Amino acid sequence: MTTAIAKTPRRVRKRATDPDGLQPSPYSTAKAWRNGDVITRLSFFIFGLGNLLRKQIIKGLIFLAVEIGAIAYLATSGEQYLLKLPSLGSAEQTKVKVDGFWVYQAGDNSVQILLYGVMAIFVIILLVIVATLSGRSAYKAQSVIAEGDKPVSIFKDVRSLTNHNAHVGLMFLPTLGIVIFTILPLVFMISMAFTSYDQNHVVLFDWVGLKNFGAIFSSTGEVNAGLFISVLIWTLVWAFFATFLNFFFGMFMAMIINRKTTHFKGFWRACFSMSIAVPQFVSLLVMHTMLQRDGAINRLLMGWGLIDGPLPFLTDATWARVTVIIINLWVGIPYTIMQITGILQNVPAELYEAAELDGASWWQRFTNVTMPYIFFVMTPYLITTFTGNVNNFNVIYLLTNGSPTPVGASAGKTDLLITWLYKLTVDRSNYNLGAVIGIMTFVVLSVVALITYRNSGSYKNEEGFR
Repeated sequence: MTTAIAKTPRRVRKRATDPDGLQPSPYSTAKAWRNGDVITRLSFFIFGLGNLLRKQIIKGLIFLAVEIGAIAYLATSGEQYLLKLPSLGSAEQTKVKVDGFWVYQAGDNSVQILLYGVMAIFVIILLVIVATLSGRSAYKAQSVIAEGDKPVSIFKDVRSLTNHNAHVGLMFLPTLGIVIFTILPLVFMISMAFTSYDQNHVVLFDWVGLKNFGAIFSSTGEVNAGLFISVLIWTLVWAFFATFLNFFFGMFMAMIINRKTTHFKGFWRACFSMSIAVPQFVSLLVMHTMLQRDGAINRLLMGWGLIDGPLPFLTDATWARVTVIIINLWVGIPYTIMQITGILQNVPAELYEAAELDGASWWQRFTNVTMPYIFFVMTPYLITTFTGNVNNFNVIYLLTNGSPTPVGASAGKTDLLITWLYKLTVDRSNYNLGAVIGIMTFVVLSVVALITYRNSGSYKNEEGFR
């Protein structure tokens, strides 16, 4: 018996002790390089070589095709952008007279160089990742053959993507999408913050290091520390009120509708849902028109004799800030009602029964059962809502366009960081300063979100509510 076990290949014994195949992979990159033979080590440079020589033809061809494609891209177009990336280009557009006609010859375009240069760097990173995968795959095939077994075919690898490696197959496309549509543009935007890409340098610009960050924290200029801090404070104040007023008022309305003594519950919920059915874009534009000095609201109030002159809903700084917060309640409360209603209907009944047996009043049941449960479930939602309100472009831009704006200032009294960024880039073509504002917004949001979430019950007690 002992001899039979000793002669059983290690691969078979592992399957016997671990039928689900959930053992951690022993084929790391370091082991592949340290313990691999010549063919395995060459596979780090000639992708798929080890697989091809060990009869894993399809897998080897896939590795080789990726290497050939990446190198072909770098050799044909990526290389020229990589070489120009340190200087971002220097050749200006020129014109030459040919047969009596002026012929324009295009020069360098720094935006194009920056974008394709970043893409080329990503392709190089991809090459490095695939090189490690190729080496590990070759080492795995080498180890399996040394144990007296046959390398796994491509069909078994594909089949494993529906079993113990299902997470790899399911996460591949989403991860690829995040890299292409989120991380790549983010790196491009961050890189732009270290250049002189503004209205005076639209085609050709240079690297300027931390100069743009210094401009944000300076005391003079179109963008300065005083203006940045003012916009940042208003952004956080707006996000706080827009998040928690919506939450508490929505919770209050949801609890009233959910009471046993409230009749026609479906009717009341349908009434609030009607505001969701109307596109937010339309609602905000209608409210913008109604709140003008000669709009419907001022005309009605003056017609009823309640005011002598039009109220400055959108022309006074304080009035405008209060107005956008109130209008946001109209837009946001129905969503909160729907969220809270679902939670209230799923609060464990035994918690209320235990509280009633202990003689708890309705207020004690609310503060010790309902409210903690709602916060436990909705903390991630509140964090994402706060983040969304910091970047709530629609409400501010469509209602006030950031106004009122002091003369000469690049940001108005109701501008958020996101609307200020929009004005700096689209309206004023100061893309470098806009990129800096974007980075600062990301820093503020990440700090607030991480600190809040890590101190919440949803993070500390993921198993359940107690």
